[in-house]
Amino acid sequence: MRNENLTYSETLSKFNIPSHSTIIRWKRIYLEEGKEALHEERRGRSKVSDGVRKGRLKKLSKEITDDLIKENQRLKMENEYLKKLDALIRSKQNQQKKK
Repeated sequence: MRNENLTYSETLSKFNIPSHSTIIRWKRIYLEEGKEALHEERRGRSKVSDGVRKGRLKKLSKEITDDLIKENQRLKMENEYLKKLDALIRSKQNQQKKK
């Protein structure tokens, strides 16, 4: 396509490819991963690695979960504090502008 300066439509006709998306996908793979990546079979579902499917979280230990919950609560409190501090500073600035 690039060597012969063909458009997507011209490439579809010349090589009898049924869909634009196929060429777009091949081009993305080529640009991101190189020529060798085009030889890999990519049809169907991706394989499960380590018994965990994509999108599912591994079970964490109770200690790690508790630590994460505590950190999350601390960060929420810090965020609320900073929001209130910002509101206080803005109100003082507005009062000074009115004077």
